Amino acid sequence: MKGDKRANRRIRLLLAVFILVFAGTLARAAWLQGVNAASLGQMAQRQHRESIPIPAGRGTVFDRAGVQLAIGEQTTTVYADPREVTQPRKIAVAAHQLLGADANQLYPLLLNRHKSFVYVARFADPKAASAFLKKHFVGVNSYSEEKRAYPQGTVASQLVGYAGTDNKGLAGLEVEYDKALSGKPGEQTIVRDPFGRAINVISATPERQGSDVFTTIDHTIQANAEAVLRQTVAHWGAKGATAIVLDPRTGAVLAMAQAPGFNANNGNTVPSAVQRNRAVTDTYEPGSTFKLVTIAGALSSGLVSPGTTFKLPYSIPVADRVVHDAEPRGTETLSVAQILSHSSNVGAVTIAEKLGSTELADWIARFGFGKTTGLDFPGESPGQVLPLDRWSGSTIGNVPIGQGIAVTPIQMAAAYGAIANGGVWVEPHLVDRVGGRVVHHRAHRRIVSRAIDAELKAMLTNVVDEHGATGNEAAIPGYTVAGKTGTAQKPGPNGYTTGKYVASFVGMVPVSKPRLLVLVTVDEPHGSIFGGVVAAPAFAQIAKFDLQYLEVQPDVPLSPSQ
Repeated sequence: MKGDKRANRRIRLLLAVFILVFAGTLARAAWLQGVNAASLGQMAQRQHRESIPIPAGRGTVFDRAGVQLAIGEQTTTVYADPREVTQPRKIAVAAHQLLGADANQLYPLLLNRHKSFVYVARFADPKAASAFLKKHFVGVNSYSEEKRAYPQGTVASQLVGYAGTDNKGLAGLEVEYDKALSGKPGEQTIVRDPFGRAINVISATPERQGSDVFTTIDHTIQANAEAVLRQTVAHWGAKGATAIVLDPRTGAVLAMAQAPGFNANNGNTVPSAVQRNRAVTDTYEPGSTFKLVTIAGALSSGLVSPGTTFKLPYSIPVADRVVHDAEPRGTETLSVAQILSHSSNVGAVTIAEKLGSTELADWIARFGFGKTTGLDFPGESPGQVLPLDRWSGSTIGNVPIGQGIAVTPIQMAAAYGAIANGGVWVEPHLVDRVGGRVVHHRAHRRIVSRAIDAELKAMLTNVVDEHGATGNEAAIPGYTVAGKTGTAQKPGPNGYTTGKYVASFVGMVPVSKPRLLVLVTVDEPHGSIFGGVVAAPAFAQIAKFDLQYLEVQPDVPLSPSQ
């Protein structure tokens, strides 16, 4: 009897314990459902729902013939949620073996439970990523991502620029047309199972692909110009060189080259000084190429004609300075045409004094100096032009010969392009079409009359054709060439620097119906400093290649010796 009572007591005690546990569990469940249900539900949703951005494909940048200059390469980005990861060590090792990830850096990141997102490998090769994902690691997922690539490498790198890791334009046309190229990303909200696998798509907003950009650049003309500049820099031990090839009829830039260059695929590792598109952002004193402005103004004002003569000594005083010609000579009588072809500083200043400071300043503005050309490229410099109210007595002695004024190569190319185009200045441009939208070009204005333009063309032709003129090295067999040489000492903080010059040549071809305007500048050449010696041969090489490539018919019969 006593044993039965003892057994019943134990049963009742055990039953009471069960009742208490059940009651506690029931109360906990009620509290969770009634009091904390909302927050727990949100937590569950956060654990199993995920919003994934869908990157928009960036548009392609093409040259005028459809050659790809910048493209998007499809890659796979692999990522992990450390809160769900169960095999961090194995993930790190496999990522190292298959994806090239640094296992020592990745492993501690996978252990950090305070983070919900860690890159395992970004921009991975899709095949390698697929092999990695087949291991089915818990907490590891992936998405497709585009990586910017530049198939032409160094060709047009300063021009095209580059995009950063997040596919945003950082330089060149990539940043100028970033909004159009970028498109608009979409988004997906998905549900994952406890193992991190996607099991359902709740909602999706489609992405809008970026627009393609079609440039005026010709890949072949660009590559040749860059090759010629590299040879020129090497031959003259120069600091650098720049070239522009322009269609003067439309303002389309066919090439904008410089040396040294860089590979756009490594753009973010290259110093900014090398990335800079010097044809647009940098200025230089133009030297004798600027004499065109003075001569054009004097001809248009009726003060002189190409045959008007001046008796010119070797040097003349202008206020507190003395202007002299590049080479010592006796007093000579030169016509206006000869002043240009022989590049006489004394002659140019004499004509400028006849024109007057106010008129000269007006002609400088008319040719577009002192303001940007409007080129569709970031960071264009307006150059440096001294306002008329700050001119001193000696300014009329240096500005007419391209000193005390700074211009960009694209400004100078556009100015001479106006003479090539019958006296009409056309705004230069780099892009013709964005997606299906034609970019309507461009501003244009008449600078000189057709009659004055014809006189200027004839005088600039003498610069190349006349025996002993400064531009003989720019001649191209079979074609008439008109242009001007420039040799300018570089200014420094305390006046002009000794031994540092910019040599340049700018010209048009064929003169009878100009198809090309080519400008070449060479920075700090050694061995010779003169534009006619250093830059004119590079002009001839570039222009000759382009004329043959574009199948431009010769306008001068070849002699038997040619």
